Amino acid sequence: MTPENFFYWCTEAGFTLVMVSLVLGFIRLFKGPSFSDRVVALDMMTVSIVAFCALFAIRSEASAFLDVALVLALIGFLATVALARFAERSMLRQSSQPVPPPAEQIEAEAVKPQHTEKDPAPRNLS
Repeated sequence: MTPENFFYWCTEAGFTLVMVSLVLGFIRLFKGPSFSDRVVALDMMTVSIVAFCALFAIRSEASAFLDVALVLALIGFLATVALARFAERSMLRQSSQPVPPPAEQIEAEAVKPQHTEKDPAPRNLS
């Protein structure tokens, strides 16, 4: 077995395993009994697609696919954080606890200048 042949079969095995993980992730995304199961499945599918892009970049020797994989990984991370925040807020609303204000509102209130009134007339304290 030549090194080129070995490399070919290793990447084929990698592609097959990535595709199996994508199918299993899609099944969990479709069937998932809870919202958190679906979020984890979506995150797993994103990681699998990043692995697919990396394998394709290695096999085709095109480094542009590594850039695609990096951008996709960053977008997947941000999507997971956003969905986790959404899930946390919906759980807080269901438990009838007051929902804390967003960070932007807290920062805006902290930056607002305090309104001070000048004394209309000096007071006589005697």
